[in-house]
Amino acid sequence: MNTTPFSTLHVTSTTASDRPRSDHDQPQVDATRRVRAAGERALVLGGGGSAGNAWLIGVIAGLLDAGLDVTEADLIIGTSAGSTAAAQITSATPTGLLADILSAALQQRTGPVGSDGERVPIRPVADHMERTSGIIGAAEGAADMRRRMGAAALEMDAASDGSAQTQWRATVAARLPSQHWPEGMMLIVAVDAHTGEPVVFDRHSGVDLADAVAASCASGPPHGIGDKRYIDGGYRRNENADLAAGYARVLVLSPFGGRSRHPLDWGMHLTTQVDELRARGSRVETIFPDSNSEHMFGANAMNLSLRPPAARAGYNQGRALAEQLTEFWR
Repeated sequence: MNTTPFSTLHVTSTTASDRPRSDHDQPQVDATRRVRAAGERALVLGGGGSAGNAWLIGVIAGLLDAGLDVTEADLIIGTSAGSTAAAQITSATPTGLLADILSAALQQRTGPVGSDGERVPIRPVADHMERTSGIIGAAEGAADMRRRMGAAALEMDAASDGSAQTQWRATVAARLPSQHWPEGMMLIVAVDAHTGEPVVFDRHSGVDLADAVAASCASGPPHGIGDKRYIDGGYRRNENADLAAGYARVLVLSPFGGRSRHPLDWGMHLTTQVDELRARGSRVETIFPDSNSEHMFGANAMNLSLRPPAARAGYNQGRALAEQLTEFWR
């Protein structure tokens, strides 16, 4: 059980995929203006790599098996690996998704993508971490950091032949049980690589679901939608829980345990997001990996062999926490 000061637990009509879209269509992505000023229940799924995706599915399946269905939230927010999980749980049963993770044979990684539809950096993870840490260290603030991250990603894009983009989108699409946005409100967060400005996709944005997820997970080269390029939504905030402001109850699942690699005064840590939510009147609970599994969600988060144990750990946590969370959620 987590003992952080902001929780007592370990704790967005017709979709664009229904019509053809030319490469020059400009997506309308300002979904934050469409979020209701108030609502009942919001579920927030943070980033956390391949292992984090599995853990998120496990937690939600465990909660469901213990009688608590959080997929019925009025709003679901997904970032990076959490965007994959959000798209998955809104179109397939969490227990079925969990079974797929546990039964799938481990496949040798041969390309720049992981089996959960999460982008894997082309260079080794250690090199990726070193490169991005350098950008963070040189940045004057969060906005400057996002611009620098976008510029670095665009350099990688300029040096490529474009084939990885096609493969990446196909991989993401293959991992989604449905290519259509759910009827309920779901927000997927990314960052514009050209400007460094955060963007939020929903089913009214004119963007295919697979493209939105691919953009949110793009931690290496950017993902292109028309003539726009996008990078990982975690560069805004890893959970983006503050987008649920005004909702009565907000449940945040954070594979990284609310941690951030960014300076505290940038306001990107989950503690700041929770403070913002509570200032707007929300009740907030968070679920983090427990002490027996948190080692899977750092530099190891992209290790595909950790998906089954991460899913099992999440499932056990979900079952254990369901009773405590029932009164809060219902």
